[in-house]
Amino acid sequence: MAKKTPERAPAKRCAIYTRKSTSAGLEQEFNSLDAQREACEAYAKAQGWSVVGESYDDGGFTGANVDRPAFQRLLADVEAKKIDVVVVYKVDRLSRSLLDFAKVMDRFNQSGAAFVSITQNFSTADAMGRLTLNMLMSFAEFEREMIAERTRDKICAARRKGKWTGGAVPVGYDVVSGKLQVSELEAIVVREIFDLYIKHRSIVRILEELRRRGRTTKRHVSKTGSVRSAKAWTKDAILRVLKNPLYTGRTCVGGEFFDAEHAAIVDRETFARVAAVLGDGAPRSMKTVQRGYLLRGLVRCAACGAGLTPASAFKGKREYRYYRCQTRDKQGARACPCAPLPAKAVEEFVIAELRKVTLDRRLLGRITQGVSERSAGERATLHVERAALPGEIAKLSVEAGKLVDAFAASSTAAQTILQRRLDEVSAHLGDRKKRLDDVERRLAQIEDGCIDLEWVAGVLRDFDPLWKRLNDENRARVIRALVEEVRVDEKAGSLRIAFRGTSFDPRVAA
Repeated sequence: MAKKTPERAPAKRCAIYTRKSTSAGLEQEFNSLDAQREACEAYAKAQGWSVVGESYDDGGFTGANVDRPAFQRLLADVEAKKIDVVVVYKVDRLSRSLLDFAKVMDRFNQSGAAFVSITQNFSTADAMGRLTLNMLMSFAEFEREMIAERTRDKICAARRKGKWTGGAVPVGYDVVSGKLQVSELEAIVVREIFDLYIKHRSIVRILEELRRRGRTTKRHVSKTGSVRSAKAWTKDAILRVLKNPLYTGRTCVGGEFFDAEHAAIVDRETFARVAAVLGDGAPRSMKTVQRGYLLRGLVRCAACGAGLTPASAFKGKREYRYYRCQTRDKQGARACPCAPLPAKAVEEFVIAELRKVTLDRRLLGRITQGVSERSAGERATLHVERAALPGEIAKLSVEAGKLVDAFAASSTAAQTILQRRLDEVSAHLGDRKKRLDDVERRLAQIEDGCIDLEWVAGVLRDFDPLWKRLNDENRARVIRALVEEVRVDEKAGSLRIAFRGTSFDPRVAA
């Protein structure tokens, strides 16, 4: 009987992935990505593999993360079992992060896909090959970290030479051709701040005098030409001016001062006198103390709309608790008429109103139902935002990585522009990450609030005896579960309480 001819195994489906860190040269007819692909295609042909028609090319994307469009498509196709082998020119084309690479290889293994680097001969099928691969990835990650470290060192070296390396331009200066130049009109304000502090030794007096003279902060102009309007001076803004050694014609690196290229606005003797007063000043009699404040985050000023924050004054060992208007605290008494409110009186009024609510079961039911419905709506909105934020963060991370990679290969003039853009991207990235944290925190609070409502309902059913047993933390939980806002109108001499989930007029106390 004739022997059957063995069936030929189908050729392995091969995907070629290429990457280039910068976009420089990609406009050429034959660029780095084409060279990588051509070499990989030749290797695949020699192995008898079939190259899939889909192209996976990431031009201008860093290997520091996996937030790359073509790479994400590759991972999706691998997990969909459309690819048997992933081929790259070098290991670091796939990733420069050892942690990311380990995760990617795990996903490849789970999908049954092999990985090949044509210029580094190893196999992931045995222990020695995996060790070699990890060693190569360690060196790739080391190279990336060294580039970042060299970039930071170069910035520090530039500052030691007195050069401006970017960032927010301080009031009193403008940036011209990458260097700081004195803006004479703004410099007058800076000198006034130093002179006023030496004369009065009071930030509040400086605020009042600057407001009387009509002084404002710096007007910033964006790259598109739009002008951001100047703002009124605050205590923090004045302190930043008084503590900035840049105004003495020096730069600071690691606590050391170096002569700078830009001209000084304030002489060093004046700066030293101000620094001595700031350093030796007596501690403030008002201290922010968080414990025991039941209405923290709920009290607002009707005059300016700002929140009232907890603060305590001490006389000997005795503590006097207050809620203070943030606008008045930052900009002085003339900015807002709301004087510090005694915390005990405000809290006792709110507790008395809560006691009245517990006697009206119908009203209490409306409040708790309204809180539940409102929490459900807010939860849905936050879930939508949480789904969108990671994409924004990934996009900004990619841009930041490109800027870091481009910095090391750029001229000094270009580095100033790149550093400025990197500062902007980093700030925006920080804002997006902070917002994601806020969203996650708020979602957790809503979930906790739903549980709290059941506990709060139990407390309210037997309010007086249970309230006496609660500590300050649990009392604050009860109040925050039911009270939306406590608005203080100093001029009218009234307090208004708005309960959560209700549309009726808030309770008023004269």
